[in-house]
Parts: sequence; C-alpha cells; structure tokens
Amino acid sequence: MISRRGLFVAAAGAGATAVLASCGRLSGEQTTAAAAPAEGPIFFGVSAPLSGSSAEYGKIWRTGFDLALDEINGAGGVKGRKVELLWEDTQSDQKQSVPVAQKFAGDSRVLAELGDFASPASMAASPVYEKAHLVQFGFTNSHPDFTKGGEYMWSTSTTQQDHAPELAELANSLGKKHAVYYINTDWGKTTWKLYEEHAKKAGFQIVHSEAVQADGADFRPSLIKGRDAGADVLVFIAYYQAAALLTQQAKNVGLTQTKIALPSSAYSPQYLALGGEATEGAQVIVRFHPGDPRPEVRDFVKKYQDRYGKQPDDFGAGAYDALKILAWAVGQSDGTREGVRKALAEGKDIPSLLYGPFAFREDRRVKVPPSTRLVVKGGAFTLVGA
Repeated sequence: MISRRGLFVAAAGAGATAVLASCGRLSGEQTTAAAAPAEGPIFFGVSAPLSGSSAEYGKIWRTGFDLALDEINGAGGVKGRKVELLWEDTQSDQKQSVPVAQKFAGDSRVLAELGDFASPASMAASPVYEKAHLVQFGFTNSHPDFTKGGEYMWSTSTTQQDHAPELAELANSLGKKHAVYYINTDWGKTTWKLYEEHAKKAGFQIVHSEAVQADGADFRPSLIKGRDAGADVLVFIAYYQAAALLTQQAKNVGLTQTKIALPSSAYSPQYLALGGEATEGAQVIVRFHPGDPRPEVRDFVKKYQDRYGKQPDDFGAGAYDALKILAWAVGQSDGTREGVRKALAEGKDIPSLLYGPFAFREDRRVKVPPSTRLVVKGGAFTLVGA
C-alpha cells in the first residue's frame, strides 16, 4: 500500500517530470546547468507568491530582501560581485512552482534559490532542484518532509514537529480546555495532527477540533461548537487573515474571556490591523521579535523602521536572514552551486539575525532553534511579562 506521503511525493515527482518533458530542459542524462559565470553579478532565484491569496507574504519578503541587498551590495557585494535576485510569481501554487524551478535550474547564472512560501509548493519543485544540484532554500517551509527531498533542500524555518508541541504547551498554559481550529490545507492538517499527538501524550484536554477554510468568511457556526463544548482557550492554526477573522468572530459569539493561542504564521501586523481590539491578549510563538536586545537585531529593526515606517515581522526578518546566509555561503564557496551547498553543510558559525551563529543539523535544519512568546498588548506584539 502506498502511504499518503508516498502518494504526495509520487504526485510531485510525476508533475515535475511532466513539466521537464514539456519544457525540454534538463532532460535525459543532463543533471546540471552549464558552469556558473565567474564574473558579473551573482544571481539567486526567488520563487514567491506575488499575486493570489498569499501575495502579502511576497510583499513582506521583498522588504527583507531589498534591505539585505542594499547592505550586501553597499559593502562591495560578494567577492566584489553584485548580488541580484530573479523573481518569479508562483502564487505559492505547486502547479506553478515546478516550471519556475525548471527555469531557474536551467539558468547557469543562478547559484541558489529562495522559496517557495508554502511547503507543498516547494516540495513539488524539490525534484527539479535536486536534479540540477541547485540549493533550494525554503526559509518558511516548516513541513517536516521538506528537507527530506534531497541534499540540496535547506531551511532556517522551525519544523511543524518543533512548533506544534510548543503551540500546545502555550495553549495549555492559558487554559485547560482546548478548542483547535486549523485551516484545511496540508500545512494546517499536518500541524493539527502533530498538535493532537503531543496533547494526548501530555494529557491535555481537547474539547473541540475542526478544519476551516483558509478563505472562509463566517466562522461563527464553528466557534459556537467550541463555546458550547466549554473551551477556555482557542487555538487558531492559520495564517493572519483567517486568524484575525476567527479572533474577531470568537468575541461575537460570546467567547469574550477565552484565551487565544497562535502559531508564528499569524505573527503579522496585518493580524493586528484586521483583528483590531479583539486581538488584545492573544499570544503567539515566534522565532523573531523586534524587541530582541541583541545589537544586530537592534540595527536591523532601526534600518527597517527608517525605510518602511513599521516594525519587521517574522517573515521580513526571515527573508533578510535567508538572503544574507546565502550570500555568506557564496562568499565561502568556489562560486559554484555545489560550493554553496558545501558551505552550508560545513559551516560551524553561520551568521544569522534570527539565531546568532549557528550550524545546520544533518537534516539541513537549524540546530536547537529558540522560540519566544509574545502577547498582543496595547495594539502591539510585546514580550510576555514585559
């Protein structure tokens, strides 16, 4: 019997193969593009949602990337070579991420790729990048299987295996009767499954759970079920749009005293803007927050605020960090795709805004990624207890 994951991987591989055949590139025994130019700009491909329902995240990525580019190129580039990005819009759809991967894989100028935003879109494209020996740096890809796609898949994102138990612990610190709502996507269902597994082992009480549509407009019937089950903490495994709407509508159905726990996916100024006063008191687990006292974070936050007039969030900081890490890897390498992969694998103190000096584990994830709890207070995310 083929497992569900096996079916997914098989489907992703079949999709990639079909696109490869249709594009007529990297076919047969050809596995890599021509050697990268030794002179001129260094290019990284960006596979990102610039339109569609996740376009806001693409915009946030651009803020972090642009700031990093200015710093890198303002300091003379990498070994005297300017860094440039090649953007492609995928809407974070796996049907579009595969042909974009094919385009980057066949372009010898591209030394590494950043993205895609959603794990399924990245995982569908992974076979193309693996075959082309091109690093796929999925810095927002929390799906535990993403880096299992091959030795060219790398991520600075915490995995759902890391994050879901932390979220369950956060929720249980706020209330003892959990009502969990998760968006009906691969990411949402996987996170919920890991949450449930941890809750059962820990003896936490889940009084209601339900899948909801990420683009839903009326969640009140679902929230009423949680209310009637006696929930004293609500968990919204969702991105900021749905999380904000769920937060607002929870108050509308009488869940005014119920605590709210959120994953890092909801950590965005847009959650506060869309959810308004209803977000007060909600807590979220993050890997980055602008109140971090480390000098490099203070410097980044000041530059970000001066340029964009607002504080950076997890996604802006993550994009900035990812590009700086790839630029560092090129600087440590011989200027080839394989050299970039080798630099990431052998780096012992890789500079990082998010984590400080770090190394990757054998599974190409960050060793011991720290996390922080924030609470919405006075219309802003602040450290719990501050």
